Amino acid sequence: MQQPRRNNFHYVAFLRGINVGGHAVIKMTDLKAAFEGMGFKDVRTVLASGNVIFTARPDDEKALSAEIGSGLEKAFKRNIGVLLRSRDALEQLRSSEPFKGIEITPSIRLYVTFLSQGSRTPAITIPYATTRQELRILGATVTEVFSVVDLEKGIGTTEAMTVLEMEFGSDLTTRNWNTVLKVLM
Repeated sequence: MQQPRRNNFHYVAFLRGINVGGHAVIKMTDLKAAFEGMGFKDVRTVLASGNVIFTARPDDEKALSAEIGSGLEKAFKRNIGVLLRSRDALEQLRSSEPFKGIEITPSIRLYVTFLSQGSRTPAITIPYATTRQELRILGATVTEVFSVVDLEKGIGTTEAMTVLEMEFGSDLTTRNWNTVLKVLM
């Protein structure tokens, strides 16, 4: 059994591809138990889409992601992508107001796509919009992409995610902006 970690730094693990469309179903109680079994403290899950908040010692995030990925593979017998962010990084993201000025309607969805280190450079110029403005990529950093989907104009979330994967690679995961804000509560 691993030694417990010091309780002094908050992280959020955004897990790729679990509990989406009935595939790779993992109960949140089992996910919480897996993180606790790896020695993490103050573990809680947010929604059922693979968002895990936990406390660990400050560490190299790439090494910590690999450690979590290995632990999850051992626990669930499948490879689960882990995109890790510190709470501080997410607070900075919120403070940057990436969706400032976007009019919210019932058909508008705001998304943050979390990129891994080494994601490919997109071929498109950002900001980017499809012809009918059903998908707009407002901006991107080396770690995130900010996009808006207008469901009323005919593109669905799945199609938008396909475009993002084509441009940035498949080692990423996307969350609704409301989910990111909920993680910070």
